[in-house]
Amino acid sequence: MIDAPLAAPALEAASPPRTSATRGRQHTVVIGAGIVGLATAYRLSQQGRRVTVVEKEAEVAFHQTGRNSGVLHSGIYYVPGSLKATTCRRGKAMMEAFCEAEQIPFERCGKVIVATRPEELPALSRIFERGKANGVTCEWINARRLREIEPHVAGIEAIHVPESGIVDYVAVCRRLAERIQEAGGDVRLSTRVLGLDHRASTTVVETDRGAVEAETVFNCAGLYSDRVAHMSGIKPPAQIVPFRGEYFELTPEAEPVCRGLIYPVPDPSFPFLGVHFTKMVNGGVECGPNAVLAFRREGYEKTSFDPAELAETLTYGGFLRLAAKYWRTGLGEMWRSASKRAFVRALQRLVPDIRTHHLIAAPAGVRAQALRPDGTLVDDFLVQPAGRVVNVVNAPSPAATAALAIAERLVG
Repeated sequence: MIDAPLAAPALEAASPPRTSATRGRQHTVVIGAGIVGLATAYRLSQQGRRVTVVEKEAEVAFHQTGRNSGVLHSGIYYVPGSLKATTCRRGKAMMEAFCEAEQIPFERCGKVIVATRPEELPALSRIFERGKANGVTCEWINARRLREIEPHVAGIEAIHVPESGIVDYVAVCRRLAERIQEAGGDVRLSTRVLGLDHRASTTVVETDRGAVEAETVFNCAGLYSDRVAHMSGIKPPAQIVPFRGEYFELTPEAEPVCRGLIYPVPDPSFPFLGVHFTKMVNGGVECGPNAVLAFRREGYEKTSFDPAELAETLTYGGFLRLAAKYWRTGLGEMWRSASKRAFVRALQRLVPDIRTHHLIAAPAGVRAQALRPDGTLVDDFLVQPAGRVVNVVNAPSPAATAALAIAERLVG
């Protein structure tokens, strides 16, 4: 769900003039005003750097950040020692501290990862071992204890993660933008990047509203991060393939079936967590998402279509290899997209009381999934430098949870 838009003039009018405090400081441009871009700019401004954020949309957090389910992930799923694991753990603590300091609502509502069939137990056990290795507070529970935590859930065994939570990431982004401006930075909305021009000691970011010269550039362009990486002069090792995640909201009468976060045991070979139930920090419960190929990079509607972008995906060898390997999974996701009843059946595996009339269509999101030419999905954060440009080529979930820790690493 997307919070109320933040109008462009509210930010642009607040852009401060150059003062003695900002004049002469090394200048950095951050491309993209999603949570990773804004967290990076915030970190830079804290270190006394002069920062300009450029964003093509008229509001911050318009794409992936503002269209996810708002979960504060614990880090239980990720390979111990991976960037996902380490930055998620640190980032969650940093995000909670930031929200407490800034009075942004968040809640540690807890999460259950539920096995509904015996054959799911080995995968659930592997997740549990990862959680313990990553320092996550988690408990293996039986069906009776599961029903005490989530009375409407059907499962044979589960993992309870009491520290998992929910937050309003759009509110976080708005506050980050405010703090960047208060430190002398500039957040330029409705400003599209057209190219990068490397010079002797600077890089010029060409935009449709003029050029910005900087000593350092951070590419946090999300769904277009690979294209900006090409602008920086490198060929990234992976291409962004967009997957649309479609959501429903529960009607008010059905909301009591979910007290916190209810997840299935995910397919370990696929980077998506399966359709699940998410309590929202501002009220309500969301269900989803599925994961279907989007026909354009910002294709939030089923009818959204861009011939050139779709052709780019369908002719990419990496996508063709992925589709050949997972065509059954892909067909299942497409069927759940086409059939509300099929979507409901997937949810009923977790909560049998759910019925079709309990679901109301909610805004969809699109995940920027980096895919290598051999068809393997990039399952960790991927950062590639190119001279004075730092390209964040892949930052999937839990990037929102980990954003402040990712920024700490990028800037460090």
